[in-house]
Amino acid sequence: MTTNPSMNLPPHPLTAKMASVVERMARAGHPTLDQLSPDEAKASYEKGAGVLEVPKPELARIEDFNIAARDGFAIPARLYAPSSDVLPVLVYFHGGGFTVGNIRTHDTLCRVLSSKSGCAVVSVDYRLAPAHKFPTASDDAWDAFQFVATQGASLGLDGGRLAVGGDSAGGTLAAVCAIMARDAGLPLALQMLIYPGMTAHQDTASHQRFEHGPLLTKAMIDFFFAQYVRTPADRDDWRFAPLLADDVDGVAPAWIGLAECDPVVDEGIAYADKLRAAGVAVDLEIYRGVIHEFIKMGRALPEALQAQSDAARALKEALTP
Repeated sequence: MTTNPSMNLPPHPLTAKMASVVERMARAGHPTLDQLSPDEAKASYEKGAGVLEVPKPELARIEDFNIAARDGFAIPARLYAPSSDVLPVLVYFHGGGFTVGNIRTHDTLCRVLSSKSGCAVVSVDYRLAPAHKFPTASDDAWDAFQFVATQGASLGLDGGRLAVGGDSAGGTLAAVCAIMARDAGLPLALQMLIYPGMTAHQDTASHQRFEHGPLLTKAMIDFFFAQYVRTPADRDDWRFAPLLADDVDGVAPAWIGLAECDPVVDEGIAYADKLRAAGVAVDLEIYRGVIHEFIKMGRALPEALQAQSDAARALKEALTP
C-alpha cells in the first residue's frame, strides 16, 4: 500500500489479520493477473478463489440451469435455496473486472448469502472479456434479471420479491440492473453493492492512494478494462460507470458494503451520496482495515464474516417483511 504525501490524507492501516493475509500472498510469489494472458488470468483467479473461504454451507436446492440471452446464447446460472418453498430471490453477479470469475469462484459466497438470509440466490455466469466486450456483460445481466423477475415462478421462486447484487464488476452490473428495473417497472426491493466499480476513469483519490494495492492495483484495473472496453467512449456510458447515470430517482434501496483500503472505495461512497441525494434509502457500511475481495476471505478475516452477515440481514429485511 502506498500513500501520496501531497494529498495529506490520514493513514489507512490494515488490520493485523488483513496484513498477515497480504504478506502470505506476497510470499506465495504468484504472478499478478495483469502479468498473465486473459485465459491464464481466468485460470489463476479460479484456482485461488476458495483459499480463504469459509466451509461451503449445505443447502436443500442447488440447481444449474440456463437463461436465454437476447442473441440466443444460453447464459449459465445456478440456483441456491435453503428449502423447496417458494422463496424471494437475489440475482447475483460475480466480480472479476468483466474478465475473470464465474459461478464456481463465487459459489461459497452465494451459498452463505442464501443460508444466512433464508432467500434463494441465482448466480449468473455472464459472458466475459476479451471474447465478449462491453456491453455484453450488462446485456446478459439484464436479460438474466428480467427472466427471474418475470419467469421466476418456473423455478419455484417469487419473482415479485426480488433483490439484485454483486461484488466489484458484479456490483456495477447490479447497479445497472436496478436503474433498468426502475425504467421497466419491475419490482425490486434491494440493490446489494459490494465494493462496486462506479466511475468512468478511475481517477478518485482512493485510486491514487491504493494504486499499488494491496491486491487490486492500477495495473490490474487497467488490464481488466483493456479487455472489456471497445473504445474509450465506452467508459462514458453509464452502463460502464453508473455514477454517470442521469437520474437515479426511484431506484431500489441500496445496501453498499465497501473496503476501506481499496481503490474503488471513494466511488462507492460517491454512489451512495448520489442515491441519497435522489431520496433513495442507503445503508452504507465501510469495513475498516480491509482490502478489495475481503468478503471472500471469511476463514481469515472477522470483517468478512461481519460483511456476509450484514449483507444477508439486509436481504432478509428487504425480502421477508
